[in-house]
Amino acid sequence: MVAVVVFTGLVTGGLLALRGGTPARRVSLTPTPIPTPTPIHPVQLRSPFTGEPVPSLNRVLAVKIDNIVFARPQTGLTRADIVYVLPVEGGLSRFLVIFSSHYPRVIGPVRSAREDDLELLRQFGRPAFAYSGATAALLPYIHRHARIVNLYAGTASGYYRDFSQIAPYNLYAHTRQLLAQSAGASKARDIGFRFGPAPPGGKVTQSASVSYPAASFGFTWSAARGRWLVSMDGARALTTDGGRLAPATVVIQHTTVRTSRFLEYGKPPPYAQSVGSGTALVLRDGKAWTVHWSRPTFQGGTTFTTASGQRMTFKRGQVMIVLAYR
Repeated sequence: MVAVVVFTGLVTGGLLALRGGTPARRVSLTPTPIPTPTPIHPVQLRSPFTGEPVPSLNRVLAVKIDNIVFARPQTGLTRADIVYVLPVEGGLSRFLVIFSSHYPRVIGPVRSAREDDLELLRQFGRPAFAYSGATAALLPYIHRHARIVNLYAGTASGYYRDFSQIAPYNLYAHTRQLLAQSAGASKARDIGFRFGPAPPGGKVTQSASVSYPAASFGFTWSAARGRWLVSMDGARALTTDGGRLAPATVVIQHTTVRTSRFLEYGKPPPYAQSVGSGTALVLRDGKAWTVHWSRPTFQGGTTFTTASGQRMTFKRGQVMIVLAYR
């Protein structure tokens, strides 16, 4: 009975089609073309420290470098992302050098830490910090409280003495060995810098200078290189492996310089505050901008804004920041 009903239904449907009923829908045998997807170009990864393209964000390695005349010329500085200049005792200066995009084979001469280094380092998260030592009271504080991967020369490997140089300005480090001991170090992250075309304004400037009681720095614009050529104490700032020190952007950041609570040679050394606010002179592309800087917290970075409230943009490349007396 069931088979009869089904057959009857098929016959009825066929008759309706022959008599002009609803025609059967034709099935196209031509395949529908699949649209070609629009290629998606990946966003180019750039270093938050230099604005330059990088294949990946690497660990942050900070190294304290001497800058007394006996320590010159230094090694490895031209590979740095950021070079901080800080005042130390005797009116002199030292460098806190930040590497992440590139690492030199050797860096030095490595010298001792100061309390204000730790304030600067907090903005990087938990960077690796290489230094030769510290005053007796500060060293235990660094071991216990500094948020760093501790690469103190007294416990870490990779350091060596170059006996062709005068001690104690002859301690150098192999960066590959330092990095092998810094697996827990933070990777590069936003610390407030912005890069791109220069903002409106800026005063045409061929040179600028800044000084400490017993040290001076000069910056001369080189249109041919598109960089600021650095002089120290009236002489060209040379390196052993990369020629003259020549950052793309220079920031003379005026700040409060008080005294540290830890003594050096029986006296408290300078402590340049990097948390707070103030004015700065930014040099890029042969021009100078007077800007406002602000870093409200230890954990955060520094923002630089023009008089109009616009974020100050740096030129892509190495940045040199001088923490200067107000």
